[in-house]
Amino acid sequence: MKRKLEISELIFKIISYTLLTIFAICCLYPFVYTISAAVSGEYVVRYNDLILLPKDIQFEAFSRMFNNNMFWNAYTNTLFLTFYGTIWSLGISILGAYALSKKRLLFRKGFNFFLVFTMWFSAGLVPQYLNYLDTKRVFNAVGIMDDKWLVVIAMGMAAMNIILLRNSFEGVPSEIEEAAIVDGATEMQVLWRVYVPMSKSIIATVALFFGISRWNGYFWARQMISNNNEHPLQVFIRLRLEEFTDPDYIAGWNYNYAPDSVIYALIVCSIVPILIIYPFIQKYFAKGVNAGGVK
Repeated sequence: MKRKLEISELIFKIISYTLLTIFAICCLYPFVYTISAAVSGEYVVRYNDLILLPKDIQFEAFSRMFNNNMFWNAYTNTLFLTFYGTIWSLGISILGAYALSKKRLLFRKGFNFFLVFTMWFSAGLVPQYLNYLDTKRVFNAVGIMDDKWLVVIAMGMAAMNIILLRNSFEGVPSEIEEAAIVDGATEMQVLWRVYVPMSKSIIATVALFFGISRWNGYFWARQMISNNNEHPLQVFIRLRLEEFTDPDYIAGWNYNYAPDSVIYALIVCSIVPILIIYPFIQKYFAKGVNAGGVK
């Protein structure tokens, strides 16, 4: 038999659900508006006649974008940076977190302190930029001329993600590790066959953090990748935004869609992969954050 809610509980639930509904609408509205603006006619978008649902529906903005080879090239570059960047970052984060989770590690407290210290005080953009330049010189010296690898390798560390993984690894019972060592497992076998399988939730969560960060990466890709054919999608969108907001360019515009509709269409296509992947990782998300952030 269900317990009858008290007046205070009923009021709290009504207020909570109302606020959550308003918050959900505020989050959903920009996404719906972006789709509507991408498929609405020129007059509707240019003169701000669009509120929510599309008007004078056309798909020419999407057609122009899909027929642009530079768009597909940028999309491929973004997939490259996201895939290899996530694997690289996740791999070194797992190794670092595993080492820091061991009490037998020499100077463990000092390493953990310096890891957290980087979250409190950042070196700033100038030292980081100089570090990128030095890394680029090393890559060029060994024959790596593709600047995309520079962005993949040089952006590998994230202190917060390492801390989440470390906390999760510290929660693995030591008896399981000892049993694996007795059975003849090496250090790497203990990591990949004991710790990683028992920390799937936090690893999936950290992988999602890295993946979104790589997918949305703009600043350093814009600064360090000089070849236009190697620009990722976010840089491509920014360059198109600069182009389509140029008054001289807009003056000669003679299409059934507004210049902004192309930008909105690009934005829609840039977030579709994340929307597809997120539902499959969502079940790990809350569990992973809670497991990694307990300590």
